[in-house]
Amino acid sequence: MIKESQNIEWKETWHNDYFKWVCGFANAQGGTLYIGKDNKGAIKHLSNARKLMEDIPNQARDLLGLMLDVNLHRDSGQDSLEIVVEPYPFPISLRGKYYYRSGSTLQELKGAALTKFLLLRQGKKWDGVPIPNVTVTDLKNDTFGFFRKKAAKNKRLESEDLNGTNEELLESLHLYLEDEKMVKRAAVLLFHPKPEKYVTGAYIKIGFFESDDDLKFQDEVKGNLLEQAEKALDLLRTKYSQAIISYHGGSREETSPFPEEALREALYNAIAHKDYSSGIPIQISIYPDRMIFWNEGQLPDNWTVEKLTQKHPSKPFNPDVANTFFRAGYIECWGRGTIKIINTCKAHKIAPPIFFNNPPDFQVELIRYTNKGLTAFGLKDELRKIVLHIQENGSISNSEVQTICNVSKATSTRYLNELGTNFIEKQGTTGVGTTYVLKVLTKSSKKV
Repeated sequence: MIKESQNIEWKETWHNDYFKWVCGFANAQGGTLYIGKDNKGAIKHLSNARKLMEDIPNQARDLLGLMLDVNLHRDSGQDSLEIVVEPYPFPISLRGKYYYRSGSTLQELKGAALTKFLLLRQGKKWDGVPIPNVTVTDLKNDTFGFFRKKAAKNKRLESEDLNGTNEELLESLHLYLEDEKMVKRAAVLLFHPKPEKYVTGAYIKIGFFESDDDLKFQDEVKGNLLEQAEKALDLLRTKYSQAIISYHGGSREETSPFPEEALREALYNAIAHKDYSSGIPIQISIYPDRMIFWNEGQLPDNWTVEKLTQKHPSKPFNPDVANTFFRAGYIECWGRGTIKIINTCKAHKIAPPIFFNNPPDFQVELIRYTNKGLTAFGLKDELRKIVLHIQENGSISNSEVQTICNVSKATSTRYLNELGTNFIEKQGTTGVGTTYVLKVLTKSSKKV
């Protein structure tokens, strides 16, 4: 039996209100609407099926401008209809309203979501739209100078592009529309002294929490995106990093709880790929044992942990912003930031990052397991020892668990199985030589 899904919807009887679903399918990936089936997929006889075969296509043409295939099905003497909706390359509206099928739900597009949808259907991106009444001279000259130094150092622009005027530099970055003498939104975000004047929420909030409801101090990082990248990273490295102090051979050593390269990648990718049309700032929450980077943005379709841990190209959400960050050397290429975060966390001997994704939100959590923190997770002493050993040494074997916890092989195996759901995974073939490492976790995201 065909089940309801993103592309399939069942309705027991026909109502004209269901043209909303037709509109939603046409604006998304297409789909099929079955009329004469209940919510379990059982056929319910349509006494007026033959009349609907004529009425529905005619009304769809008049109301939506669509040509639909409406097919009659008969099963054991019971009639039902199959309405096939193809995806359309241009926006479809119903009485001036736009609907979109997302997952198994129907959404009416409004505000920023509608703007993005209409732009995409025109082959445009939100950050590529020109801003009226803003000229190149309104942008910050010091930021142009800073960008030139960064781009020259990273050799990602030709010298003639760097040595030209600011207007010529913007043209080479595809941020200036010569015919219209206008700069794009991306140029305002990247080079204007006060981009918030034109883009609400274009800043970063940083806060230090002792617990979820105990905010100790906070900062708001403003200015253009290139300035924000520098200011925010400096704050994370200094004000918001509590160094771990240890002594070796009589000498004092200070170590940052989180690797700087992981902080840099998480921060720069959040800035480059944020959905600036949302009006919500990037939020970075720091706790004694973890650091959370949240932004409204999107990953490629059908993303998985495996894809996050491989070098794969993905389309940036803000191509003009991302391209400029690439030219300045802040990011390397789409899809590699997550790999660098995972690898640097491993080298720094902390847990793998946790990636939260529930579009349109995306969140990266850097976590350093501590005895106190693992106790809060509800882990008993022996399990905490295992997790902390793996974090420090990279892996653990069954025999090592037996030694560390002073238990039998059967008990050791039970401990490893208990940790297998949320903390560790098996590496290598089963049997002698099998080791266990910390998992790269993914969860549904929750705004912090």
